[in-house]
Amino acid sequence: MELADRTFLVTGGSSGLGAGCVRMLAAAGARVVAADVNRALGEHVAAELGEAVRFVETDVTSETSVAAAVDAARSWDRFAGVVHCAGIVAGSRVVGKQGPHDLDVFAKVVSVNLIGTFNVLRLAAAALATGEADEQGERGVIVTTSSVSAFEGQIGQAAYAASKAGVAGMTLPIARELASFGIRVVSIAPGIFDTPLMAGLPENVRESLARQPPFPARFGRPDEFAALARHIIENRMLNGSVIRLDGALRMAAK
Repeated sequence: MELADRTFLVTGGSSGLGAGCVRMLAAAGARVVAADVNRALGEHVAAELGEAVRFVETDVTSETSVAAAVDAARSWDRFAGVVHCAGIVAGSRVVGKQGPHDLDVFAKVVSVNLIGTFNVLRLAAAALATGEADEQGERGVIVTTSSVSAFEGQIGQAAYAASKAGVAGMTLPIARELASFGIRVVSIAPGIFDTPLMAGLPENVRESLARQPPFPARFGRPDEFAALARHIIENRMLNGSVIRLDGALRMAAK
């Protein structure tokens, strides 16, 4: 699928991986609805990139909120796809010094990362399915974000790993179902990327994490994530897969 003169919805579009995808799509000539809970940062990104980008404050766990973001993308003509980057991280041991894992924390992580992903995917897919197919029968592309933690979750990552494993696990069955509409579904499983979450860590921790990927031994950059998202959108044969983007990283237990 071509990017130019088409409209895409990017969740988590105010910062990090999402903002990288917003910038990539706008630079490629697409129109972008940047959806995020952070209004201040989202409006800043939209102002920076000009008329090609609109910000819509969005809570991915809310049906009403996501429906409004999808409607905003549809109203801009030639709605062609979604790059879903919104998510949260929370760490806790199953049995810690303060007792068992807080069930509300586990539920919140799963709600945002897994249920939020499905909420965006289902509403976007319903909208894309009614669109006009191109000359090869394609109506849209949905790119979701899993994580290497889905496969090598570390101690303290039970909630996060479970949520991202769910994203990976639903990719193929949904891709198979949506194939009849000409909609592709692919998930990216990034390793350690330089996002606002990582920026808040102590420098010694950042340095330790940056050395873990065999090559390149550094954090991934949002533009590298965005480059893979672009290739997925443009390459019709990519469908139903979970693609690792991690510099050969395999997470240790802790």
